[in-house]
Amino acid sequence: MNLVDELREYYVREFPAEAARVLERRDSAAERVEVLSAEAATRLLEHADPGRLTDLFLSLEPDRRARVLQLASLRTALLILRSLAPEERATELEALPGRIRTEFEELLDYPERTAGRFMDRLRSRYRREQSVGEALSELRRSHSQRVRSLYLVDTEDTLVGRVDLQDMALAEPETPMADLLHPVEAVAQLSATEEDLVALFDSSRSDSIPVVDDEGKLLGIIRYTNLFQAAEEAATADIQRMVGASADERALSPPLFAVKRRLVWLHINLLTAFLAAAVVGLFESTIAQFTALAILLPVVAGQSGNAGSQALAVTMRGLALREVSTLQWRTVLNKELQIGLINGTALALTCGLGVWVWSQSAGLALVIAIAMVTAMVMAGIAGALVPMVLARLGQDPATASSIILTTVTDVAGFLSFLGTATLLSGLL
Repeated sequence: MNLVDELREYYVREFPAEAARVLERRDSAAERVEVLSAEAATRLLEHADPGRLTDLFLSLEPDRRARVLQLASLRTALLILRSLAPEERATELEALPGRIRTEFEELLDYPERTAGRFMDRLRSRYRREQSVGEALSELRRSHSQRVRSLYLVDTEDTLVGRVDLQDMALAEPETPMADLLHPVEAVAQLSATEEDLVALFDSSRSDSIPVVDDEGKLLGIIRYTNLFQAAEEAATADIQRMVGASADERALSPPLFAVKRRLVWLHINLLTAFLAAAVVGLFESTIAQFTALAILLPVVAGQSGNAGSQALAVTMRGLALREVSTLQWRTVLNKELQIGLINGTALALTCGLGVWVWSQSAGLALVIAIAMVTAMVMAGIAGALVPMVLARLGQDPATASSIILTTVTDVAGFLSFLGTATLLSGLL
């Protein structure tokens, strides 16, 4: 290995996040990754843009790909495998040692956002028969990071307790691990959901939780930092999905990758925009007769859109944190109905006064005041119901809910304003 290669290896190993950002700005990223060692490539892939993860991984030679899957965190390895085509995934799994291949095949069957997807693979197993010195030597060889506790198993790999690393550091090397054993405060099953895991961490105040199977055998460990990172990624992904962007798109993702993910929803948004335009077209004669309506139309639609977005954000947060369930839709709906009436009335007075000063038309001021109250109420109802209905149908409430809401609030705003103007045209 020449000096340039050594420097490249050092930089990627020590600053993987920065290296990944540099890589994302290069078109020939795959060519640059294939010269890295499996260890350096693993560090890089841990921080790489998910949109490029597949290409970067496949640019490596087969033996290094197998090594990367074994070195990577369980989360990254599963992300890589899930991104591959079925034939490619089968090929990569076939190249792995039998035990690891079986483990991956089992984990790939587990649903998203469950314990099996969050846990770290065990690099070593520690037994109560070991001495402190033996356990510390094994811990050094495993190169595990951010370890505060070791989970001990018996000869059948059944979880028996934990030992704090601080206690081990203060004990004599020949001290049996069994003498330092503490009970485990919280244990997770493979099928435990993200919400269950959050509750376990909250109640146990632990930095890690062991994952066991139905027989109590230790399978892996979930660290608080991993769960927090996953929850943070899920929250930011929801923000992108709300507006029809892909959850795995990043700020520096390739343009074509972003276009493929966004274009479908933009076409859907285009169709919904034509629906709102069709509503306006129903009142073409009214707008032609009273041109001031065209000027004020965006005011009502804009306010109803903002009100709907507020209701949507609060309802989605309540569903995500389990503050409310879909069974409480009447309570949430009643709350947003009251908010819409109060805010709508306040805005109606302000807006009506402003329109009267501008146009000197009491009829036009009355029309926009009535429309404002109506649109605000309908926007609040829509903002509460859209995520509730999606969740009730088994869909992710974040999936383009903003696009659906925009359509509803636009149609509601146009219909309430132009409909009221048509009914009260004699006052204009």
